[in-house]
Amino acid sequence: VPGYGDSPPVEMALTAQGRRAFLDRVLQELGMQRPVLISPSMSGRFALPFLLAHGDRLAGFVPIAPVGTKDFTAEQYRAVQTPTLILYGDRDTGLAPQALQNLQHLPKHRVAVLSGAGHACYLDKPEDFHRALLGFLRQLK
Repeated sequence: VPGYGDSPPVEMALTAQGRRAFLDRVLQELGMQRPVLISPSMSGRFALPFLLAHGDRLAGFVPIAPVGTKDFTAEQYRAVQTPTLILYGDRDTGLAPQALQNLQHLPKHRVAVLSGAGHACYLDKPEDFHRALLGFLRQLK
């Protein structure tokens, strides 16, 4: 995610509209057609604005306790028709409950909770994570 970790800041990333445009540009440059967007933690600031504006361009969405879910309304989430797998670890008591509370308004969602996993559930329980992810991907059109 630009501006986090060791990556340089990107001026576009200062607004939700800019972050949406940045992600749009990345997907265009990669030539991706209807990808499944996986969004852990801080990447929610990019993925959520994109989902709400261009969810029809995604085959699926996999939020993993993303930040920024409270920035949007239940009505905005209800308008999204993208199949979604809300995935999190049951030991993530910070972001996961808040994300679930907001993301559960997505009409085409299902939830997978990884037992014994924290915020980075994909690192804590990689086999369980991949099992849940692959199960979701298999049922997409």
